Amino acid sequence: MHAHGHGRGRFAALLMSLAMMISLAACGDNVPVDGGETGNTADQALFQGEFAGSGASSQQSADEAWIAGFHKQHPGARISYDPAGSGAGVNAFLSGSTIWAGTDAPLTADQLERSRKVCGSGTAFDLPVYATPIAVAYNLPDLWPKGSEGHLRMDPALIAMIFSGKVTNWRDPRIAALNPEANLPDLDITVIHRSDKSGTTKSFLSYLHDTAGSAWPYPAGENWPNDLGQGAKGTAGVVMTMNQAEGTFGYADAAQTTGLGTVAVQVGKTWQPPTAKTVANLLDSAQRDPQASQPGRVVLTVDHRTTRKHTYPIVLVSYDVACSVYRNDQDGSKARFAKAWLTYLLSEQGQRMAAANAGSAELGQGLRSQAMASVETIGGKS
Repeated sequence: MHAHGHGRGRFAALLMSLAMMISLAACGDNVPVDGGETGNTADQALFQGEFAGSGASSQQSADEAWIAGFHKQHPGARISYDPAGSGAGVNAFLSGSTIWAGTDAPLTADQLERSRKVCGSGTAFDLPVYATPIAVAYNLPDLWPKGSEGHLRMDPALIAMIFSGKVTNWRDPRIAALNPEANLPDLDITVIHRSDKSGTTKSFLSYLHDTAGSAWPYPAGENWPNDLGQGAKGTAGVVMTMNQAEGTFGYADAAQTTGLGTVAVQVGKTWQPPTAKTVANLLDSAQRDPQASQPGRVVLTVDHRTTRKHTYPIVLVSYDVACSVYRNDQDGSKARFAKAWLTYLLSEQGQRMAAANAGSAELGQGLRSQAMASVETIGGKS
């Protein structure tokens, strides 16, 4: 009887060690390729509870992929992202109701000052986490002869003339001259633009402001500057509105323009379509913005006038906003989460997840290293 009990004990011990091996193997599957958090039991205990972010709708598909990937490593973390728009997201962060914000427009001087109320020391910082081409898009289903597909060619001045109401019909000679093979319809052009405050709008208007000369008389800002056409809320709203009617013309994150045609814009003597690769080439030469010199900030200036080959000049760089130290974070859980979350987003694995699920351009190692230097300061450690 006694010996029999020993056998049972050995069997139970064997089962336990097998269970541990299986559990460790499962954890091993979730280890990020590029550092990051490891997904073991100790780490999982760090991220129990709800962690909220909000902001740019451009990041939505990437955030859904990031949340799924992070959750695999940290099953106790319940993460939400509300794609309410850049302006709304930064306001939510500044009110203390979220841990991070996604924004397509870098923080303003006023927002930085206001961030002192939510950050325990100094001001908030913004880091690039997501980049995508902004496509100039159109809904013209029978544009190309059967069996051939292409992109309408446009130079910056022509794009500006359409968005300012100087070119109003698809058969305008200026469009026809650049696109002799296209079956351009005798149809009014219906401009679709963002109705909400948007960093996508600011990035697009910055491009027109820098490249179109006198054809674009408006300043670059987050609000659409004229009464032309029809407004729609969010990236999804613009794409949905464009898909509903032929002859529409708008701008949106290229990865989300499914079902629409996109413009190849003039760069030097070439015509460049919006792709992740042509935008990655643009970001490789982007400089840090000297105006954004506050601690931790990594804000890029983009050369819209580039003449480099294989480079697309209209890019949305989307940032995440966080604090090094959070007020009302007695147990340090907000800082711990923000540090792990941003580390994951900036890892090779995180960037691959976004590219695969949102069609974004993967940020290069040099840029990721600059951003990680700021992430390392979260939690008060430099």
